[in-house]
Amino acid sequence: MPAGVVRFNTRASGKVGGSEENQFHLHELFDVPLRTGRNLIAVEIHQENPGSSDIRFDLKLTGSDQKLSQVGLVRGPYLQVGTASSMILRWRTRRPSSSVVRYGAAPDQLKGKVEIEEKSIEHEVLIKGLKSRTRYFYSIGDGEEVLAGGDSDHFFFTSPQSGSNGPVHAWIIGDSGTANANAKAVYNAYIKVKGDRYTDLWLMLGDNAYNSGTDKEYQRAVFDLYDNLLPQTPLWSTRGNHERSAEVYYGIFNMPTDAQAGGVKSGTEAYYSFDYGNIHFICLDSYDTDRSASGDMFKWLKADLEATAQTFIVAYWHHPPYTKGSHDSDRDNDSGGRMRDMRETFLPLLEKGGVDLLFAGHSHCYERSYLINGHYGKSDTFNNSMIVNKGDGKPRGDGPYEKPSPDKGANKGAVYIVAGNGGKISGGKLNHPAMYLSLNELGSVILEAEGNCMDVRLLDYRGQVRDNFRITKGD
Repeated sequence: MPAGVVRFNTRASGKVGGSEENQFHLHELFDVPLRTGRNLIAVEIHQENPGSSDIRFDLKLTGSDQKLSQVGLVRGPYLQVGTASSMILRWRTRRPSSSVVRYGAAPDQLKGKVEIEEKSIEHEVLIKGLKSRTRYFYSIGDGEEVLAGGDSDHFFFTSPQSGSNGPVHAWIIGDSGTANANAKAVYNAYIKVKGDRYTDLWLMLGDNAYNSGTDKEYQRAVFDLYDNLLPQTPLWSTRGNHERSAEVYYGIFNMPTDAQAGGVKSGTEAYYSFDYGNIHFICLDSYDTDRSASGDMFKWLKADLEATAQTFIVAYWHHPPYTKGSHDSDRDNDSGGRMRDMRETFLPLLEKGGVDLLFAGHSHCYERSYLINGHYGKSDTFNNSMIVNKGDGKPRGDGPYEKPSPDKGANKGAVYIVAGNGGKISGGKLNHPAMYLSLNELGSVILEAEGNCMDVRLLDYRGQVRDNFRITKGD
């Protein structure tokens, strides 16, 4: 329901449909003056659309004589801005309380402690002084009781030292915010395939919560859905066009504005960079930030690219520079020209700076390019001279995309991926000439890297690998 006073004729702000109609949505009742014996509970049902022809309602009431937390954990914990020496833990409670995090080498050895006495319902605790590439178990609480953790499910690994060549495992999803069976299937497929492998980091490519990115929509589409991954893996996001409220979006996420995770200080949460091992990740804002060559984002990107010495450079934002899916990058009026702007203005700078791989969402499909360089116009201007490697990039196919030097090199080619298939698929011509493969299939992307080798694969909602390729650099 919307905020404010709710009357009999107030329309619902969202709807429950499809497979969700067969699911119970849990609501806990606190401080309700129930009495011994018979009690009367009244329930109202509100339609989103007064012209709707049907309505369904079922209610199950479960009582308990157990003492419930008066603080009440309603969101989290979840992890933000993971570095080699620090981690931010966040959660939300029903009532204001102090914030206490205990951490240590085992669930029963939580010897470290960080406490914030100021009471709040939004809790944000920074743990500092940690060892790199180390597992820490933790619990969160209010000083009087533990709200979550202190068990084998609540832990995280700190990042490796910047530049280290150890293994990296990342999960990437785009346009996943449908909060329905599609998004759940994509998530379950990933969880099953990864098995016991720890997810080092997790990228969200925007449109994380439909339809408008409200706080309630984020609760359903992110916090209720990914409840097993959020307490263990740092989540890094870029803003999509359905994250319409900057206040809500930036209120949920923490971004490294001061280069605390590597890279160059951006001074804003809209765009930023961070290092994980020998990969430099760059997040740009294609939605609401000045996209001109004279803007601050362009100037910051230039400085950031010049400063990094990492083996691989991976960039991501929401609006794809190339797509022929549910959106068309050739149409200047599609998405307010954002796709055109990112292609014409930012790709030349990124390719000159040595970018290897770029992710975007927005178009509800999967598209993956050849190793290409120098294509900044519409699709009818693409030609074979822009293809650095015409192969499929598969180790068991035409062979990996090989780049001659382990150091970043200007205009040596990059692979472009549209992964807006995390929650729905919407068709399209799927015929952009820069693409090696285009699929109208639900799924997500797994990125793994070690040393001078990076492997990328598309995992569909059934758990089948539908695409894979490898980029190697030097010997």
